[in-house]
Amino acid sequence: MRILCPVLFGMSVVVLGGSLAGAQDAMPSPPKVIQITREWIKPGKMGMVHDRSEAAFVSLNNRAKLQGHYVALNSMSGKSRALYITRFPSLQAWEADNKVLATGAFATDFDRAASGDGELLDGMDQAVGFYNPDLSFHPHGDISHARYYEITSFRVRPGHRKDFADLTKMYKEALDKAGSSAHWAAYEVNYGADCCTYLSITARNSLSEIDDENAAFNKVMEAAGGEDGMAKIDQAFGQAIESSHSELFSINPKQSYPEDSWAKADPDFWKPRMKAASEASAPKPAAPKPAAQPAAASKPGTR
Repeated sequence: MRILCPVLFGMSVVVLGGSLAGAQDAMPSPPKVIQITREWIKPGKMGMVHDRSEAAFVSLNNRAKLQGHYVALNSMSGKSRALYITRFPSLQAWEADNKVLATGAFATDFDRAASGDGELLDGMDQAVGFYNPDLSFHPHGDISHARYYEITSFRVRPGHRKDFADLTKMYKEALDKAGSSAHWAAYEVNYGADCCTYLSITARNSLSEIDDENAAFNKVMEAAGGEDGMAKIDQAFGQAIESSHSELFSINPKQSYPEDSWAKADPDFWKPRMKAASEASAPKPAAPKPAAQPAAASKPGTR
């Protein structure tokens, strides 16, 4: 949720036609509960080193068949870190997963994986958010083909929740009037953050979407009432919001625990090794026999 105006940077905007908005509403709904685990990575420990460590968690989750699938994100802005957004239909589902991990060999394997991963980290924190449909705008529940995430946090001034809701409604009306295909899912952080913290999450198939949004700003400003309308939104922003912060992330499929629907829709991205193994096991036509060659002196094996 990136408000694009001279003073504000928050709600996502791209004008591609009103027919897209209806199609977005038909998409699967975002998860009702998300747990965000944020890992601060030591210098030099990102990349393949961290991929190998996180593979232990992915393997464990697949074995345990946990309900909470998650997408792993690597920072493209700000301090080096990794985010894991785990999606649950309810707190009860999260509780059920915790019970599975606390039993038998799963608990031992989880502790071992956590211990190894901890050697790569400077720190870790977690937060829990609840989906707010009224503050969301044409959210995309299906992230099968997503490659990037934009996440904006808003710290609403105490006592100004209604002002924040009114601001969001005002901006959403301008987007609808412009026929925008902007989209975001809004979450209120109930655990792990200061009071009145909200998150706006936008999944991106390509960074070019952001280029399109920037190019479309004038159309949205016109729909909002021109400079006077944007000044009104700017004023409402200042009254309702104490601070906001936006970051950009890339999805790391090697560290993700994807839903089956994502893997089926885009196996090359989410399950590349699975597809490669499948192709390797397929029968191949016999190669033609090489023509006879003169005998050659033997050579030591090479790598």
